[in-house]
Amino acid sequence: MRMPHLLYGLYERRLAASLPADRAPRHVGVILDGNRRWARSIGKSAATGHQRGADKIAELLGWSEDVGVEVVTLWMLSTDNLQRPPEELADLLAIIEDAVRDLAATRRWRLQAVGSLELLPERTAAALRAAEAATRDVVGLHVNVAVGYGGRREIADAVRSYLRAASAAGASLDEMAESFDVEHIAAHLYTKGQPDPDLVIRTSGEQRLGGFLLWQSAHSEFYFCEAYWPDFRRVDFLRAVRAYAARERRLGR
Repeated sequence: MRMPHLLYGLYERRLAASLPADRAPRHVGVILDGNRRWARSIGKSAATGHQRGADKIAELLGWSEDVGVEVVTLWMLSTDNLQRPPEELADLLAIIEDAVRDLAATRRWRLQAVGSLELLPERTAAALRAAEAATRDVVGLHVNVAVGYGGRREIADAVRSYLRAASAAGASLDEMAESFDVEHIAAHLYTKGQPDPDLVIRTSGEQRLGGFLLWQSAHSEFYFCEAYWPDFRRVDFLRAVRAYAARERRLGR
């Protein structure tokens, strides 16, 4: 009865050992999808699925450290998700608040909230700001916690931020239009100053971005995994990294 487990462990170790150290992605984005479907598949509540998904995050961050990833972006709640039934949304927000507090309490990772915090209940926004402040001096894996995040809204916010900064500097509308370039948007994104994601992973079998890091993922590699997020294993992560390492990244050239 133990043989399958032993073989699995051997395969996982060999897979980890086979990864080329110089081909690891610097930045990995993860769409944590499938919590509700996982819960339904075992006859449990949506909150149970969301909690199990939150419990998986620390494992993922540890796996990322092991292979040399520098930045992880976790999409935990989209702007569209804010339209879910109030009871489910309240449970989900409470789970997210506890999750970011627990991650911050480890003092192992530097957390950064990315998203439209003004759309969130003040309690949730405060928990995200507190986790960010508490880990600001942590050296190590940088973790973007995307809550209340939408890719289109991020781009709109970046343009708005640029316009305000240019206006404050005394630029006219015509001058802004004449000089405006893609780099002006990049400099005002939530993730400004960070490398763009090399690899984006989505769990649950869905094969779409859904608005995740729309600007930053222009040259990303994508890996779609059939497992629901609560069932996502280290071997699934290693397979994603192996697939990334095996691809020839021409970046349009």
